[in-house]
Amino acid sequence: MLECAEGHSIMEVSRRLRIAPDTVRTWRRRFLEHGLDGLCDEPRPGVPRKITDADVERVIVKTLEETPKNATHWSTRSMAAATGMSQSAISRIWRAFALAPHRTQTFKLSTDPLFIDKVRDVVGLYLDPPEKALVLCVDEKSQIQALDRSQSVLPMMPGVPERRSHDYVRAGTATLFAALEVATGTVIGSLHRQHRAVEFKKFLARLDKEVPADLGVHLILDNYATHKTPDVKKWLLAHPRFHLHFTPTSSSWLNLVAVVRRTHAEEAQARRPPLRPGPRTRHPGLARRLERATPTVHLDEDS
Repeated sequence: MLECAEGHSIMEVSRRLRIAPDTVRTWRRRFLEHGLDGLCDEPRPGVPRKITDADVERVIVKTLEETPKNATHWSTRSMAAATGMSQSAISRIWRAFALAPHRTQTFKLSTDPLFIDKVRDVVGLYLDPPEKALVLCVDEKSQIQALDRSQSVLPMMPGVPERRSHDYVRAGTATLFAALEVATGTVIGSLHRQHRAVEFKKFLARLDKEVPADLGVHLILDNYATHKTPDVKKWLLAHPRFHLHFTPTSSSWLNLVAVVRRTHAEEAQARRPPLRPGPRTRHPGLARRLERATPTVHLDEDS
């Protein structure tokens, strides 16, 4: 209307605003006939709207600020009963405002007083690694369980999912130490029966053997107690090319090897063919099976 008021023709307004000429004619005619009221949208066909904005607001406020008496969160049925609306209406309102009362997420804020300094230190190694040095991200996965089903798994068939017994037989546990080379993505792994400073020293010795002697070694790792024992500190003094860079407290997400470990865990999760049922002892093939599951990891196992 403002363009037309300036004296532009219908075709000129259509070209300038990139709309159809019929659209310009329609709104111009409605304005001439009804004035400003003609610029409001006309009632649309169909059943009149039954759920008002106040009803929508009431559902949203109730969802965000209240909980049902006998449950931890609202469901579409319980909210429908509490508001007198239909279950489908509650579902549409929740979808429109991205509300999901049944879902929860976790978070953890680091309270490390040196958080910023440690983040800069670790990110600096990622973005600008030192010359003649190797940057390795180190992490441990403890209590890896080898679980065998008590009976054979029945394979999937048309119309029937894979079936397995609900109970299982424990076949021992293991601890995996892994070091991810940031530059190439190569992973050096070491499998041990326990998770102590002794095993961590063995893993450091393994890294010392794998990394060329003319390169410095910068390890990015978390604040686990086994990394800071007197024996480990003594070993580090005897091997001055090793430098430890600790991530902030509760910030393992900053360690790239933790991301790789989580990815492998998701890929190998839940439904791999189980091992044959056996006695309740440490499984002798656990190391080899882990190596087959993660081809980029080369494992050595304690005798």
